[in-house]
Amino acid sequence: MSYQAEYIWIDGSEPTRKLRSKTRIIADGKKPVIWGFDGSSTNQATGHFSDCVLIPVYSCPDPLRGPKDILVMCEVLNADMTPHATNTRAACAETAKKYASFEPMFGIEQEYTFFQDGRPYGWPEDGYPAPQGPYYCGVGGSKMPGRDIVEAHTLACMRAGISIEGTNAEVMMGQWEFQVGVLDAIAIGDQLWVARWLLERIAEEFDVEVSFDAKPVKGDWNGAGAHTNFSTKQMRANGGWDAIIAGCEALGTRVNEHIAGYGVGIEDRLTGAHETAPYTEFSYGVSDRGSSIRIPGGVAREKKGYLEDRRPNANIDPYVVSRLMVETICGSAATKPAAAKKAVKKAVKKAPAKKAPAKKAASRR
Repeated sequence: MSYQAEYIWIDGSEPTRKLRSKTRIIADGKKPVIWGFDGSSTNQATGHFSDCVLIPVYSCPDPLRGPKDILVMCEVLNADMTPHATNTRAACAETAKKYASFEPMFGIEQEYTFFQDGRPYGWPEDGYPAPQGPYYCGVGGSKMPGRDIVEAHTLACMRAGISIEGTNAEVMMGQWEFQVGVLDAIAIGDQLWVARWLLERIAEEFDVEVSFDAKPVKGDWNGAGAHTNFSTKQMRANGGWDAIIAGCEALGTRVNEHIAGYGVGIEDRLTGAHETAPYTEFSYGVSDRGSSIRIPGGVAREKKGYLEDRRPNANIDPYVVSRLMVETICGSAATKPAAAKKAVKKAVKKAPAKKAPAKKAASRR
């Protein structure tokens, strides 16, 4: 019997790219093949030369359909089979291959906000809900709208084989988070994009929209981020503290490049308030959610583990973020080892270990 393959790709929408998908019926025993689409309808081509190519790069079971059906994440190519200008995965793959010896790994904490009828889900038609405070990891009553969608999405990700690590309600009412990882630089992007597609697809059934905007509600309300946990084999090894500090120092040398690649609206979110550092400054510290880069308290005690870049927005392209982090941290360690060692000696004073709760690798809070 034939099965359904849902081809998923990233379009050319500006300023933030969106997901598109369509279904192909494939004969039993056959695998997904190269397909095409009308790029003039996705901001990826002109009408008089509109053909774009979809090449399957990652697939998983489709938890919303039959037992044989699958989801297929695709790269977009031009008609001549070269990477399309909107194809950020290809560049990420090149960088990952170049620095494969470092074995870089990622965990991403994807925040998002539910909307319905033009306002955050569960908010009153007029005015605002009670101030922030009871919503983060809260339970009970009408203050936790969207939990049924979150539960359905979590189960779908698990059935699809996506490396979802957990979920929680966030600080603003109607805002939630799920975590994906620990995965390499390519897999983190593949799985996060598919997890986002599943979230938006499931929310359809509830007549709810999913917003990945960095600052979905202006004023004294938390923004939405995609805190990115990163480590190399050097950081994870015994004595990895020096490599972690060197990584923090390296990130401080390319602040503008990272901010430019960390999502639209970053200046509205990274203000220095609501557990953020100003986007115009760079800092790092132990157990400090007001810094650009946080070193978890447990990592500081064990002197090995990972660092958390708190700057990426909820609307990031994870392929761009993982490429930038590998380029900056692994590139610095590979090309300037002497400078990295010098930076460690200088920087250790900046990040003294502080008492903090134990922290599991690549977890959120």
